Order: sequence, then C-alpha cells, then structure tokens
Amino acid sequence: MKKILPSFLALGVALLFMSFINPIKTVNVQVDTNASSVVWVGSKITKSHEGTIKVKTGVLSFEEGFLTAGTFVMDMTTIKCTDLSGGGAAKLDGHLSSDDFFAVAKYPTAEFIITEATASGDQPGVFTLMGDMTIKGITKPVAFDAAITPDLKSAIASIKINRTDFDIKYGSGSFFDDLGDKAIYDEFELKVNLVLK
Repeated sequence: MKKILPSFLALGVALLFMSFINPIKTVNVQVDTNASSVVWVGSKITKSHEGTIKVKTGVLSFEEGFLTAGTFVMDMTTIKCTDLSGGGAAKLDGHLSSDDFFAVAKYPTAEFIITEATASGDQPGVFTLMGDMTIKGITKPVAFDAAITPDLKSAIASIKINRTDFDIKYGSGSFFDDLGDKAIYDEFELKVNLVLK
C-alpha cells in the first residue's frame, strides 16, 4: 500500500504537468456577417409574415471541435418584411421598427450569448445551447438546438421566442381582449444561419 500511494501521486503530478504542456486549445471563429442570415417568422390567426435581419457581429468558440461558447448580434435597424412588396412592405417594416414592436431607434441591436453548450449523444454536430437573449434591453434565458457542420463552416438553428417576455405586447391575445382574427401569436421564430470564416 505504501508503494502504491507514491505511484498514484507520481501519476497525478505527471498528468498535471502534461496539462500545462498540452492545454486544450480554444479556437475562436468569426462570423461572416455578409454571408450569414437571420429570417424571422411571425404569425397571426389568418396569416403569417416573414423577413430578414442582418447579423452585425458574431464569434463562436470551439475546443477540439466542440462548441463551447459564442455570441451573435443582430442589427435590428435592418429588419425587413420579404413576403410583401411596395407600400405594404414599407408599412410593416415601419411598424416592426416602432415602439409597438422592436423600438429600433432606442434599441438598435439584439444579442444572444451562449452560457452552456451540450453535445448531443445521438446526432454528431448537434448541440443544445442555453444562453441569454437580449431584445429591447431585456435579457431572458433561451434554449434551442444548433447544428454545426463538420468543417466548422456554418451553424444553423431555429429559435422560438415569446415576444411578450421582451415587452412586445402589441396585438397579443394574452394582454388584449376582443382582437378576433387580428390577434398576433406571442411566439415568433428566428431561423439563424451563421456562416463562419
């Protein structure tokens, strides 16, 4: 027993020494904002609309090919409707930018920061992400799955968000009565495609 204990101590010291010699390397990969895209989808009882938001900045961190951290920022001043044209599109764009929705003059960006990333045991390249979403200056926890390509060139995710958590209550049946078919669903979706440099 006395001989075994020094052996374990020696092994522990060796492993500690090796961890300093060969530390796990963190690789930070920048997001290509020109190639990346965010598509939003919002619905009400009778129809839905969709559009785009430009990505302003972003970076994802990897350790030995596993996603460990990251953030991306959306430029809310670029929010556009793409399923309408002409005056209808311009009207909706203006309304989305107004205080009824995203108040972009006061809150020009929205941001997501990863706080925890867990690799899926069944699907290679799929991670369950937990993090903080900030919209209109309000930060709430959000969880969703993201798929990372094996070459670490892109990250794709669909994020479901309850807009009322971020003080976006316009047309919400949860806060206003007698809206009928004009009620807008509280949940909207962000389809995120981050292209990595």
